[in-house]
Amino acid sequence: MTEFDPAVKRLATWSIAVAIGVMGLKLVAWYVTGSVALLSDGLESTVNVIAAVIALAAITYAQRPADADHQFGHHKAEYFSAVLEGVLIVVAALLIVQQAVGALANPALPAAPGLGLAINLFASAINGVWAYLLIRVGRQKRSPALVADGHHIFSDVVTSIGVFIGLVLALVTGYAILDPLLAIAVAINILWQGWKVISTSVNALMDRAVEPADEVRIKEIIAANAEGSIDVHDLRTRVAGPATFIDFHLVVPKTMSVGAAHEICDRLEDAIRDFVPGASIAIHVEPQGEKAHGIRVRI
Repeated sequence: MTEFDPAVKRLATWSIAVAIGVMGLKLVAWYVTGSVALLSDGLESTVNVIAAVIALAAITYAQRPADADHQFGHHKAEYFSAVLEGVLIVVAALLIVQQAVGALANPALPAAPGLGLAINLFASAINGVWAYLLIRVGRQKRSPALVADGHHIFSDVVTSIGVFIGLVLALVTGYAILDPLLAIAVAINILWQGWKVISTSVNALMDRAVEPADEVRIKEIIAANAEGSIDVHDLRTRVAGPATFIDFHLVVPKTMSVGAAHEICDRLEDAIRDFVPGASIAIHVEPQGEKAHGIRVRI
């Protein structure tokens, strides 16, 4: 059974507090400047708060033990959260475009730009560190929700950097229209980030196999630890958040006892779990002479 790391839920909980704090700082930056670009940045942060709440809810549900209705666990709940986060990223981008298009008709240079930019940069620095932490830990713990939340926040960092450059250019050149134009450019980048999050999560919902390099290593482990058997075929894998499911057929001599075949299976399971901790493994033992099919691993 897959063991869930409490660090995943702990980070998801702290993400809500961080998102609220950053949102507050960015809205203050907009309030003191009146910049539409800073407003667009603040609007994206409001979406970050909603996304953080969704991620925590999904992680909490995904960590529930298997039950009669979900006998393989609830791991895929995190992928639904990641898809929804991708949608929210797209919504944030559309909100930015809406604000920016409205400002194109009457562009204006921001007031108190130094203070506003300083506040926004401080908020972006917090976001940058937090996004890095979420993505790194999310990948280590194989949590799609944390990784998606990290990418979402990173898109916010990209937005803030673009906003900062645009406002500086607007102030230096005196071209106020650069403010809303840059907001639109940033929105396009955010749309791309949202699409990547959605496509990756949908792919995982379709029972994506382990990475090719990992599959090769699993085959090598089986070949090295299947002594006493004759052949292995129909190797299949799928990944659901922190859980990995592996199954294959093990061909043994017709005269082999159930106990001896069981010993081989135990040896194989232990060796595979050394490489894929917590993997759910199903081995179908069949006597020599059955027709082999599918992917084959020669012993």
